[in-house]
Amino acid sequence: MPETTPDTPRGTAADWELDPADTDTCERLARDLCTGGQERVDSPAWVARARDAWEDLPPLLRRGVSRFRRHSGPHGTLVIGGLPVDRAALPVTPAVPGSVQRRATVPAAVLTMVACGLGEPLAYQAEKSGALVQDVVPVPGQEAFHGNAGSVPLSFHTENGFHPHPPDYVVFLCLRADHDRIAGMRVAGIRQALPLLTPAGRQTLFAPEFITTPPPSFGLDAAAGASGAEPRPVLSGAAEDPDIRMAQLVTTPLTPGAAAALTEFGRACEATARTLRLAPGDLVLIDNRVTVHGRTAFTPRYDGADRWLQRTYVTTDLRRSRDHRPHDGYVLDR
Repeated sequence: MPETTPDTPRGTAADWELDPADTDTCERLARDLCTGGQERVDSPAWVARARDAWEDLPPLLRRGVSRFRRHSGPHGTLVIGGLPVDRAALPVTPAVPGSVQRRATVPAAVLTMVACGLGEPLAYQAEKSGALVQDVVPVPGQEAFHGNAGSVPLSFHTENGFHPHPPDYVVFLCLRADHDRIAGMRVAGIRQALPLLTPAGRQTLFAPEFITTPPPSFGLDAAAGASGAEPRPVLSGAAEDPDIRMAQLVTTPLTPGAAAALTEFGRACEATARTLRLAPGDLVLIDNRVTVHGRTAFTPRYDGADRWLQRTYVTTDLRRSRDHRPHDGYVLDR
């Protein structure tokens, strides 16, 4: 990161904070994207406007995101504080299954501008109805759901590792913290965990001895359709700096050795994990290729002021998924 980056304020999860002038610039640009009353987040024309607006964001923010894109660092995670979320105008926290953000808002504009700086926004039709900006909120009756609608612990995973085109990055923006300020996003990167693995464990994790199926957020039909999934490795690429595809809930080892290696990998992630307790305005960039993430438990109150994150996926190469995207849009239909 730039040497001029501010120090992390005590008690926050942010690696650095925008200064007030830069926050104001971000908010002005975001509000410009919300003018007119009919702006739709999923419209290619609106995404094109957001891409242009990215160029006008504060240089320190753009420089930090660009450097993260080139190399995501030892943790594969960057947290930037002080982004605008228009707190005074926030509606009640959504509390329905499948909640998404279709209309342009300040937080959605911030997320989309940053997504365009990292690459291109991406979504999956089978998950959250293909929305580019998705709500991560607790839903009544789904407390035990192992996904973004739940409030029990969420185990480590990369996003959509079962898919031929998983996102390269996942970006979250915190709109509201939980009431008790105990909910934590847990992150663990392979660059920290790899030295803790035994040579045998590493070798097995590079072998195609694992099957990963769609997560619960994709629904039962997606899971049933993945019954013939091809075995894949958990780790791939450079031996000294590999990529990860794994979700503890839905990755199945096919041999006793694979089961032992997956358990070893889970222990290494636990030993090196960090817990981020986010505040409103915290923007989290996760390199989905080298970092797993999860969540600690918390207790929702369902009073309209519960924890509320918004999320978008990013790919660095939209072209590679062209056969999955009708009309060259941003949504993968299979």
